[in-house]
Amino acid sequence: MKKLICHCGEVEAEINLDGDLPKIIKCNCSICKRKNAIMGMVKSEDFKIAKGEDKLKLYQFHSKVAKHYFCSNCGIYTHHNSRANPGMIGINLGCVDEINIFDLKNVPVNDGQNHPLDKK
Repeated sequence: MKKLICHCGEVEAEINLDGDLPKIIKCNCSICKRKNAIMGMVKSEDFKIAKGEDKLKLYQFHSKVAKHYFCSNCGIYTHHNSRANPGMIGINLGCVDEINIFDLKNVPVNDGQNHPLDKK
């Protein structure tokens, strides 16, 4: 079990992991490019808000399917629900103290600028 904690500590989540994260990515979509977060993807059932759910604010844009969550107190992006894979939660690895994001090399970039759900 790992803990995700925002900067001010008002929001905490529990991440049920049996070892390493199965998928670590960055994304080049308009919001991810601006927040520059390294994200780990976990199954929805392996992620649970343990504290501060009332402090989370939701941000949605474009198709309004993906849900991006931020702490209303410190403004830190904590996690999101992906529109491409609704059964997965993207977590901000910078909020997980046990993970040193500066040790992560060659993190693949998801091409969110050319999202498959945007193609007609």
